[in-house]
Amino acid sequence: MVCIAAFIILALIGIFVAIISIFKPKVGKAYLKMFKKAWGCLWKKVRLQKCETGFKDDVKNTLLSRIIVKHPKWVKPLSVIIEIISVLIVIIAVWALLTAIKSLLALWALGSCNVTKPSACSLGAEVCSIDESEPQNPIEATGRWFTEWGEIFEAIPDKFRTYKAEDYDFNYIDLDTNGAEEKPIALDIFDPGCSVCMISYRNQKSSGFFDNYNVRLVPFAIQDSDNNYKFKNSEIIVKYMFAVEQLYSGYAIKLLDHIFTEKNENGISYQNLFNEDFDHETAVKQLEAWLKADGLDKGAISEVRKVVEYPEITDKMQENRDIVENELRVKGIPTMVYDGARHTGLYKAG
Repeated sequence: MVCIAAFIILALIGIFVAIISIFKPKVGKAYLKMFKKAWGCLWKKVRLQKCETGFKDDVKNTLLSRIIVKHPKWVKPLSVIIEIISVLIVIIAVWALLTAIKSLLALWALGSCNVTKPSACSLGAEVCSIDESEPQNPIEATGRWFTEWGEIFEAIPDKFRTYKAEDYDFNYIDLDTNGAEEKPIALDIFDPGCSVCMISYRNQKSSGFFDNYNVRLVPFAIQDSDNNYKFKNSEIIVKYMFAVEQLYSGYAIKLLDHIFTEKNENGISYQNLFNEDFDHETAVKQLEAWLKADGLDKGAISEVRKVVEYPEITDKMQENRDIVENELRVKGIPTMVYDGARHTGLYKAG
């Protein structure tokens, strides 16, 4: 292991030696000689051949040369320590290489270099991530590491498939556009509390996306694996959207417009108020105030309130969650399906 560890260390410091050798060529020559020996040893290990003991001894002697003279009794235990450190260096290097490969594969297949916590990856698309809960112990963490590999390999075929919006049995809200039946279907999955979803929605409206497609809006309240909601009032907003759509078609999209496009008298966006300031009761009052302002009377609003509590509404939310997480294998939203492809992340106006 000493020769393999030496190769790893020499490879890492190579760039610095290259700079130093510009001014001190002897350093570069000595480094190159040592590096060639280390590579020869590693190549033999790869081919399951015995490594030259001479190189191993050279490394140890170099590290222990001063100690041999002053403290000869320390040589044996320090030699064992060098062996142990060498094993650790090799293990860490292999782990780092595998982690790098896994991160790159995840970024390509899933759109995020972190499979279970996409929000921790700055290289992915701009999304509101669907994170899993943190492992509680080393055993869970180890199991999670292997599970992530399984998710990546399951997702790879998705990169080569054609997506059809009509293939997914979502509970959705129809966006009322003229001649919708003659336009290609598009799915638009969003969380009312997601700021990226809000920007995407505005971009879609301004760019004519809603005019060019028969859009099926899919309200989705992001939850982690412990069923905690990412945004505190998304659940009640989604329930009201489904309930009012079931009774009075066209009003759910009005609620979404209020949340995504309007501000209060102090210039604060309503989405931010729902996420940060409103408790459950205040959120309900605001939603019902909008329904009243949009034309529903007291009796109609009372009916909506009853439907919100129906188990069928919760079932709709769970059905959508199953499709998002298990069929589409989405790691973040907004996610859209149109033109034969799945598009995750911020929709940018053309």
